[in-house]
Amino acid sequence: MTAILVAAAAGLATTLLGTPVAIRLFRAWGWGQRIREDGPQGHLEKMGTPTMGGTVIMCGVVVGYMLARLEFRTFTAAGLSVLGVAISLAALGGVDDLIKITRRRSLGLNKTAKIAGQLIIAVVFALVAVHFAHVNPDLTFIRDTGLRLGIAFFLWAFLMVAASSNGVNLTDGLDGLASGSAVLVLAAYVIIAFWQFRHSCFALNPSPACYVVHVNASLDLAIVAAGALGAVAGFLWWNAAPARIFMGDTGSLAIGGLFAALAIMTSTQLLLLILGGLYALETTSVILQVGAFRFGRRRVFRMAPLHHHFELTGWPEFTVIVRFWILSGLAVAFGLGLFYADFLRLGGST
Repeated sequence: MTAILVAAAAGLATTLLGTPVAIRLFRAWGWGQRIREDGPQGHLEKMGTPTMGGTVIMCGVVVGYMLARLEFRTFTAAGLSVLGVAISLAALGGVDDLIKITRRRSLGLNKTAKIAGQLIIAVVFALVAVHFAHVNPDLTFIRDTGLRLGIAFFLWAFLMVAASSNGVNLTDGLDGLASGSAVLVLAAYVIIAFWQFRHSCFALNPSPACYVVHVNASLDLAIVAAGALGAVAGFLWWNAAPARIFMGDTGSLAIGGLFAALAIMTSTQLLLLILGGLYALETTSVILQVGAFRFGRRRVFRMAPLHHHFELTGWPEFTVIVRFWILSGLAVAFGLGLFYADFLRLGGST
C-alpha cells in the first residue's frame, strides 16, 4: 500500500511542479496548439496555447513508478509492458504533435501511419503479455469468460489499444475534459489492481509460484495506475479551464493506451467499455456523424465529437466539461459496482 501512495504522490508532485516549467519552455520553443477552423469560434482564442503536455504526464508516471519500486527493486513484465505501451504511444503522439507544430496545421500524422504505429505497439505488447506476463489469450469481462481467442488475441489487443487511445484523443477537445475523466478511470484501475493483489492467490491458489506471477504483477499494475493517477491529477491543475497547457496527442494516446493495457493485464477487457463510458460515447458520436453524412448526406449532431454539439447548442464550455465529468464518474461507479458484485457473487474470490 505504501508503494502505491508513493507512486501517486511522486507523480502528482512531478507534474504539479514540472508543468509550469514546461509551459515556459514550450512557449519559448513555439510549441503552440493548432485549432480546427471548423470548430466552435470561441476556441480560436486558444490558438498558440502550449501543447505536448503529455510529455510532462509521462515523466510523472515514470518517476512515480521508479520511486515506488526503489524499496523493493522488483519489476514485473506486467508493469513494465503497460508502462512501455504508454511511453510508446506518447512517442507516436509526440511525432503527430510535432508535425502539427512545424507545419502549422491542425492535422498531423495521416491515418495510415497512426494506425500502423498503434498496430506495432499493440502486437509487441500482446506478445510480451502472453509470453512473459503469462496472460491467457482469452476474452475477459470482469474475469475470464472462457472464450479462447488464440491468435485472434493479437488482433483484439490492437483493437483495444486503437479504440481506447483514439477515444481519449477524440474526447480531448475541451479544457480538462480528457484529463479530468482520465483521473476517474485511473482511480478505478488502482482499486481493481490493488483488489486483485489482496485477493487473487490467497483465495484460489496460495502457492509461492502464484504469488510471484500474479500478486507481484497485480501490485506492479496498481503502482503504474497510481503513478499515472497522480501525474494526470497534477497536470489537470494547469489543464483545467482556462487551460494554460494542453496534453496534445502525446498525452491522449498514451493515456488511452494505458487504459487498454491495464484492462488486458487485469482481465477486465470488456469492463473498460463501461469504465471508459464517456470515451465510448464520444467515439460513437463520431461514428454516427460520419456514417449518417456518408450514406445519407445528413448530420446527426451539429458537430462531432459530442461535446462540440452541446457547445453549439448554447452550453457554456465549463458546463459541458463538468457534466461530462459527472457522466464519466457515474460510468466508473457503475463499473466498479459490477466488479465488486462479481466478487461477492463468487463468494469473495477473484
